[in-house]
Amino acid sequence: MAITDWPRDERPRERLLQSGAASLSDAELLAIFLRVGLPGKSAVDLARELLQAFGGVRGLLTTARKNFCAHKGLGDAKYAQLQAVLELGRRHLAEDWKRGEPLDSPTVVRRYLAAALRDQRREVFAVIFLDNRHRVLRFEEMFWGTIDSAAVHPREVVRRALEINAAALILAHNHPSGIAEPSAADLALTRRIEAALGLLDLRLLDHFIVGDGDPVSLKEQGGWS
Repeated sequence: MAITDWPRDERPRERLLQSGAASLSDAELLAIFLRVGLPGKSAVDLARELLQAFGGVRGLLTTARKNFCAHKGLGDAKYAQLQAVLELGRRHLAEDWKRGEPLDSPTVVRRYLAAALRDQRREVFAVIFLDNRHRVLRFEEMFWGTIDSAAVHPREVVRRALEINAAALILAHNHPSGIAEPSAADLALTRRIEAALGLLDLRLLDHFIVGDGDPVSLKEQGGWS
């Protein structure tokens, strides 16, 4: 039975409008995005099938374009729409720190860094540059590596901080393995960057490691000094 033949109070779109998006299941939310199903299969049926095939919402949202488009009912148009939705979500999170207020909430930092770095397939090293009131000047991905390591040059971090006229920095990088446990190399790199920044009176506030769960703060784990 097509969704349009369902009772109105059971249709995903009508339920979302009446009770909010949080009231819908993953399959129902995906069905609204898909809009239509396939012959003999409603959009909700197709959504359930896709979620199972990709291993859930995260698997579907982060799969490669080739894998996504290989499934019947999907294609380049849907892939482009989905990527646009994901980027809008990231930019929405970024708005939390673009309103001229000091960045004093670790929760806001963690939420944005998870969205920006968690599902990267290779290791990415990024920096949040702040002014002397801890307002965000810029977020930049600076170095990229294999899934095992990233070649990070402290002098480049310092040079960029001076160009932006930053007073303080927050470092972040992801572990594509999903395990956010800081390594000895992570701690050594943090100390090197802190020392380089200190020569110019620039402050290093924290270094976050992004994995499958909440990003881990090296500062909260006891620091690196």
